[in-house]
Amino acid sequence: MTSGIGRAAEAAVGHADDPRIAALKAALGQRCIALVGLMGSGKSSTGRRLAQRLGLPFVDADYEIELAAGMTIAEIFARNGEAYFRDGERRVMARLLADGPKIIATGGGAFMNAETRQRIAEFAISVWLKADPDVLWRRVRKRSHRPLLQGPDAETTLRALMKARYPVYAEADITVTSRDGPHEIAVEEILAALEYFLASSPERPPQPPRSGHMNVVGLPPRAADPSPRRETVRETVHVSLGGRAYRIVIGPGLIREAGAAIAPLAQGAACAILTDETVARLHLPALEASLDAAAVRHSRVVVPPGEGSKSIATFAEVTEALIAAKLERSGLVIALGGGVVGDLAGFAAATVRRGTRFVQVPTTLLAQVDSSVGGKTGINSRHGKNLIGAFHQPSLVLADTSTLETLPPRELRAGYAEVVKYGVIGDASFFGRLETGWREVLDGKAALVDAIATSCAAKAAIVSRDELERGERALLNFGHTFGHALEQLTGYDGARLVHGEAVAIGMVLAMRLSVRLGLCPQDEQRRVEAHLAAAGLPTRVSEIAGFDADAGAVLQAMYQDKKVERGALTFILAHRIGDCFIAKNVSADQVLAFLRDEAGLPAS
Repeated sequence: MTSGIGRAAEAAVGHADDPRIAALKAALGQRCIALVGLMGSGKSSTGRRLAQRLGLPFVDADYEIELAAGMTIAEIFARNGEAYFRDGERRVMARLLADGPKIIATGGGAFMNAETRQRIAEFAISVWLKADPDVLWRRVRKRSHRPLLQGPDAETTLRALMKARYPVYAEADITVTSRDGPHEIAVEEILAALEYFLASSPERPPQPPRSGHMNVVGLPPRAADPSPRRETVRETVHVSLGGRAYRIVIGPGLIREAGAAIAPLAQGAACAILTDETVARLHLPALEASLDAAAVRHSRVVVPPGEGSKSIATFAEVTEALIAAKLERSGLVIALGGGVVGDLAGFAAATVRRGTRFVQVPTTLLAQVDSSVGGKTGINSRHGKNLIGAFHQPSLVLADTSTLETLPPRELRAGYAEVVKYGVIGDASFFGRLETGWREVLDGKAALVDAIATSCAAKAAIVSRDELERGERALLNFGHTFGHALEQLTGYDGARLVHGEAVAIGMVLAMRLSVRLGLCPQDEQRRVEAHLAAAGLPTRVSEIAGFDADAGAVLQAMYQDKKVERGALTFILAHRIGDCFIAKNVSADQVLAFLRDEAGLPAS
């Protein structure tokens, strides 16, 4: 038998004085929360903590089955077979769902039963705890009691179960990635996802009878014309920075719901939306309507699109506009746009009234995976990019993937370069998945949400350890030392070169320099270059239209990089894909010779 910790009688520790929890429970009504996923995804451990936060009972469906049968699940399988177990599981789930609101940790196979799925759809909100194969295998390989993993090749069996079950689990209302780390992070991500789901689906489905005498054989009667359920494909990433911690919510339709998310932060104060002319035409009406619906007072500041707005002159105009709008210190600046708008809005928020809060609503892929996360804000100097700025963390990031449907293909590919970066600097498995699945990522939907969440989680982990870029965070600049120099020498002309394209060329140059210095096998460099080229990104300086700078000019531009220390260049180089490091011992002569010989640039 399993431990009694999982029993239905487990005490619920409520937080009645927490307005957020009270609002969640009121919106939940009589519905349960059903956690679904494979063995090892953390349903029981996460469920207990979630129940404590919400002040609801917690039940482990597997424990309830064992309690009713008087034997362990392994014994049920051995004596009566899987079909007998599944029938009992179906009946236990019907009973649990009919008995009022609670947190239910379901068995790994429960959601595969069509009848159980429909009961959950009627009387609960389903949350899929989704874990990568390597994470699951690490968690379950030492546990011998799993009946479905008995056999000579348990890992192959586990992967087969994932292949069969993940498409069905994807029908859950909410998806939250189960990663290694404290359970409290997963709980916070579930709470955030519940808030958005409940805001977008306020109608309550038919409730189970309170008497508990539901017919557990047939399905309960449904309304003649039920409202369609709204499927939510969303991920939430938590940036752990103590009192400056915040959530990154990723998925479609978030701008339409932004008011409900921002209102608790504003608490009656006014907001100012900073956006550019292009984004204003596409997405500003939806954001303003959402703020109006949530009774959030707001004004707008609209700047010209493009890198030219990251200037001292535009910064001065924006700060004066924010002050003229009587934005108080308790107010919020909302950055609606790509990286330029996010950097400009963040820096303005950091300085107006000596610091106001701000929310990032990034509308480009590049901004969603990079510039909106981590608190780097700033503007350009005539001497180089992002040389004037401040570290100022957002209070919330809403990455609405619906906005990416309005991006030109070139801009989407440029953002994808930053996604690839995360695989190269520290996650060879992620890079491998991108090599085979990049088309699905660029096509959008679930693969895109997953890629953005994986990228944001990688950046969040580094930022949590090195917020002010005094060490490890410099890894995030892989490809940028070369890339920023190329952007400067093209005059930040987006018609010739956009940031993500510069980063793609810069990553290839960094890999080629690593090979030249004997640090990295050439096959690794070729893999990175081939993948970027396959995705439609430039990989050579010669692909920049009209580029005529010589090697010396590129070297001098690189000396304006923020990572220059005591007059010495700093590079991010690679030992292999997934293993990059900070190099501070590459001489200027080595770089100059590399630019001439390998990059094909003329001598000074």
